Amino acid sequence: MRRRERRARDRRRCGEWSKSTLNIDFATYNPLSLIIKDQGWLEKTLGDDVTVNWTQSLGSNKANEGLRAGALDVGTPAGSASLLARSNGSPIKTIDIYTQPEWSALATRPGSGIDSVEDLRGKTVAVTVGTDPYFFLLQALDEAGVDPSEVDIQNLQHADGGAALVNGTVDAWSGLDPMMAAHEIDGDIELFYRNVDFNTYGFVNATEDFVTNHADLAQLVVDAYEKARAWALEHPDETSALLAEVAAIDPAVADKVLLERTTIDLDPVPGDAQLKVLTVVAPIQVANGDIASQDAADSALSTLLYPDFAQKADPSRVG
Repeated sequence: MRRRERRARDRRRCGEWSKSTLNIDFATYNPLSLIIKDQGWLEKTLGDDVTVNWTQSLGSNKANEGLRAGALDVGTPAGSASLLARSNGSPIKTIDIYTQPEWSALATRPGSGIDSVEDLRGKTVAVTVGTDPYFFLLQALDEAGVDPSEVDIQNLQHADGGAALVNGTVDAWSGLDPMMAAHEIDGDIELFYRNVDFNTYGFVNATEDFVTNHADLAQLVVDAYEKARAWALEHPDETSALLAEVAAIDPAVADKVLLERTTIDLDPVPGDAQLKVLTVVAPIQVANGDIASQDAADSALSTLLYPDFAQKADPSRVG
């Protein structure tokens, strides 16, 4: 690894990079990605040598699909979705942590008669399979002693699930911010079950090929994320306004998401905090058949996290 890092430094000194393109995602559930894209820091640092291609991920499942297909070098799904992907053979590594959000909860319409997780027996619940709200739902059902087979789970993309709840097509929704907060503020839905401990962290993932063969660019991405973290903490109002603009949501919704439900000031190095929550999620994923075996889950837990870049992050190298 040290030899690779020396070669990467030499390339930067010579104005050369290990790859001519950088394929990276942005998402409304990942505010730091919005800042990096808006500020153009990667483009400024890379100049004409590397083309930066931005792709919007509409959910963790889409980020994982992009990484597995090689369409993305860097994608930003939730921790639970990252564990699922790694367990099922996707060659990814977690190189940074962007936030600890409370971005998932269980919602229903006012007056629906659903007041608890137990009330979901025999009901239809919209959720995007393979994402944090999905594993939030499974954990909530497990805690309440409700078998998933007792619930009619409808696999809908996040925005579609929220719309389905509002129009009465489903009885409940395992939602995701900022869509969830928007419907909540508008009065269309109410949250009947919240649990911050069931929300996993936001993971910055890269393909193993990118980590191994393009460490110079991987380090730059992590450096950019840490610059964005500092910028977000110094400019909360601007960060909220940017989220509102990109997500096309009311500023009050953006404020609720960022100021009430998102922890940005945290240790970005992937490690014990993330393993603690994923170790709880893994057996539920196995029991539900999303991961083939506990051995596969344990293997993923032992190989997913790659802290080296975050440990060496230096925002001053960006822009």
